[in-house]
Amino acid sequence: MPALKSVTDATFVDEVLLAAGPVLVDFWAPWCRPCRAVSPVVEQFAARNRGKITVVKLNADENRETTGTYGVKTIPTLMLFRSCREVSSIVGAPSRKALEAKLREML
Repeated sequence: MPALKSVTDATFVDEVLLAAGPVLVDFWAPWCRPCRAVSPVVEQFAARNRGKITVVKLNADENRETTGTYGVKTIPTLMLFRSCREVSSIVGAPSRKALEAKLREML
């Protein structure tokens, strides 16, 4: 399964806010164990829903401007954006089953 596309402070507006459809942003960091636990579920969700939703990753340590703008204080944080605004989020690392259910609700 291919890795998800990364976005940065410089590309966030074009890749997320101005996207034609919904975009799920995975705020993460390489040192974050819960982020690594959530990642396979997020990648599977992205693969199963290709064409319905775009899923991207944003390294919270390297992109503090965007992380600060959206008040991300805990990682992992997953935020769903539609029509230039945040509409939903998941903070932390729920169980696999709970995360899958929450992601399905986001569609």
